[in-house]
Amino acid sequence: MNSKKIRIEEAIGLPLAHDLTRIIPGEFKGAAFKRGHIIQKEDIGQLKAIGKESIYILELSPEEIHEDEAAIQIAEAVTTNDFFITEPCEGKANIKSRTMGLLKVDKDLLCQINSLAGIILATLHSGTLCRPEMVVAATRIIPLAIEKKWLEAIEKLCREQDKVISLQQLKSKKVGIVITGNEIYHGMIKDSSGDIMQGKLESYGSHVTRRIIVPDDPIEIAQAIRLLRESGSEMILVTGGMSVDPDDVTLEGVKEAKASIIFYGIPILPGSMLLYAVLGSTPILGVPACAIYHKATALDIILPKVLAEEDITKDDIITLGHGGLCLHCGNCHFPACPFGKE
Repeated sequence: MNSKKIRIEEAIGLPLAHDLTRIIPGEFKGAAFKRGHIIQKEDIGQLKAIGKESIYILELSPEEIHEDEAAIQIAEAVTTNDFFITEPCEGKANIKSRTMGLLKVDKDLLCQINSLAGIILATLHSGTLCRPEMVVAATRIIPLAIEKKWLEAIEKLCREQDKVISLQQLKSKKVGIVITGNEIYHGMIKDSSGDIMQGKLESYGSHVTRRIIVPDDPIEIAQAIRLLRESGSEMILVTGGMSVDPDDVTLEGVKEAKASIIFYGIPILPGSMLLYAVLGSTPILGVPACAIYHKATALDIILPKVLAEEDITKDDIITLGHGGLCLHCGNCHFPACPFGKE
């Protein structure tokens, strides 16, 4: 790369080789002038105000590529069609999700790419729930230009191994809810869990087809589960009755329905009493009572995985203890927080 540094007073009529950044603390950070802008006499004052006394005149060899084009090429190499790439700004290209799903990051491949000279690729945590148009990764090169061979090396790595980031899309499912509790069944209190569960499910693109309220009786819980499955529910949530109290019999009811228990108890707080079972191919989640109080519990970690049809094993559950403690922040920002991150 041949570059010549000249003072801005001598650069009138010349194009900028890259975006020039302006920062107002706490208010603004962005490009004050874009790459290719032809410097005018009236720009001099503003350029000096952002600390620019000189600019580069840039000449690239055929073996080199500018930071903007490099960012696009890297982003295209590391992503699947589940993402789109924004126009570079200040040398950086953002990678955004097209649809809802769980972000999957090949951490080993990510490290290989970031070990290449002058390349950076930053992602969200693997397992993050992504919504449409959410920034999931960003990339740039450190120098103003780079040899093309480094980008070719990235493309080769991704061809031979895999894409660095992919998206496991959430499926829209018909969900049935079994609401347990003598106090609700006999009309002593009004149920609140059904509306809360429905709101969560709808936010993930699924919908509730039916709710059934039953007493704390394993036989009736089992009958409700089987009825929902036979009537077309593709997933079943059973609320309440998950603790060790003598009146809490949801686990017995799920077993009575002849479902296979994948796990009961999970190293995540709150929500450690969560149950996951399958009846045939129908997943069943036993929801602990804390899910109607806390914004984020174990349910919010596991439910998206079930909707993405991940094969959740006991070994997978064991690893969730790392990062499985909620901080109970006064102003909850979940899922933009460490809770449940891999």
